[in-house]
Amino acid sequence: MAGVETVSRAGRERVLERQRTLKMAKSAHAYVRGNTLKFYEWLDGLPRGTLPEGPAVWICGDCHLGNLGPLADADGNVKIQIRDLDQTVIGNPAHDLVRLGLSLASAARGSNLPGVVTSRMLEEMVRGYAGGLVEPDGNETPPEPDAVRTVRRLALGRHWKHLARERLKDVEPSIPLGRRFWALDAEERAALDDLFRRNGVRELVLALNGRGGEARMRLLDAAYWMKGCSSLGFLRYAALVRIDGDEEKRRFALVDLKEAVVAAAPPAPGAKMPDDPAERVVAGARALSPNLGERMLPVQLLGKPVVVRELLPQDLKLDVDQFSREEAVQAARYLAHVVGRAHGRQMEPAVRAEWRKTTMRGSDDGAPSWLWSSVVELAGRHEVGYLQHCRSYADAEAA
Repeated sequence: MAGVETVSRAGRERVLERQRTLKMAKSAHAYVRGNTLKFYEWLDGLPRGTLPEGPAVWICGDCHLGNLGPLADADGNVKIQIRDLDQTVIGNPAHDLVRLGLSLASAARGSNLPGVVTSRMLEEMVRGYAGGLVEPDGNETPPEPDAVRTVRRLALGRHWKHLARERLKDVEPSIPLGRRFWALDAEERAALDDLFRRNGVRELVLALNGRGGEARMRLLDAAYWMKGCSSLGFLRYAALVRIDGDEEKRRFALVDLKEAVVAAAPPAPGAKMPDDPAERVVAGARALSPNLGERMLPVQLLGKPVVVRELLPQDLKLDVDQFSREEAVQAARYLAHVVGRAHGRQMEPAVRAEWRKTTMRGSDDGAPSWLWSSVVELAGRHEVGYLQHCRSYADAEAA
């Protein structure tokens, strides 16, 4: 991909589609993470009543392992929360449970763990989720698996210089063009210049940096950002801004701008959500992941709905390539507990108690049958889909 930093906007689509195909061919787990549509195609074909109907609340919609991790709030406090809300809708919380179960089962397969471990993971997942529903605002949590503990401790010790070295390769105020960051055309640069002069964007960035009043902010540099998997092919920019106060030293902020698209996740019947995809994403984030939601703003950019958020050094994802047996089971319980809290905060106590009873029904001798059978069927479908994807990729490369 040498010279890709100079690719035109019109030529990006081909490069991005190839990159997305390559990422999804790396492993079955990567294929599961990057193929949300396949999950919802399966869900659309289910007979009514196959999954329990939970109370209509904001759900993640794409609740896989990589979409949970440490997130800092505006004051730097860090919690493990849902970190990607592209697919968020007011929907059935059972969908998040099945999606998370599929992701964990896929990760277990990638770690060469036997099927009995997957069985225990799904069993502990339900218990963790039910525990999160009991007291969603409490401090009680299951034991942290090593993978979560390590990344959380790493997040707590990070500052701007770590973010700059990781994303920018230097603490100097510029974005290096290359494999990940590509040059903008004149229209894109003008649109971003205009965006960062808007009051709402200015107020968001200054507030997150403890500034206001007469503080000055200006866009220093920006680039197209080749990032993620499901978002490849849509608008995605990184912007570096400088903040100057009257008495303090200048500060820098790195801002992520991501196009919001129509969700594949089905909303609950009669659910009232913003029509604008960016407004929907922000509303879902504020309900599910307060640390993230308070740092987001919906805008229009180049005629597209876009979500603006400042990246903080503490924002990390759980990128687990290998699980041990014990860690896999611990991770299932812990991460489901996080999801249970996110759902439970939106429910009245009586509704929460009834939904907890529903999810636990049939779990005395293992995972409930609806969860187990769903994950087993989905795992098989995705394994077939992954192999077909790899064959298509190999044929295309040979051609």
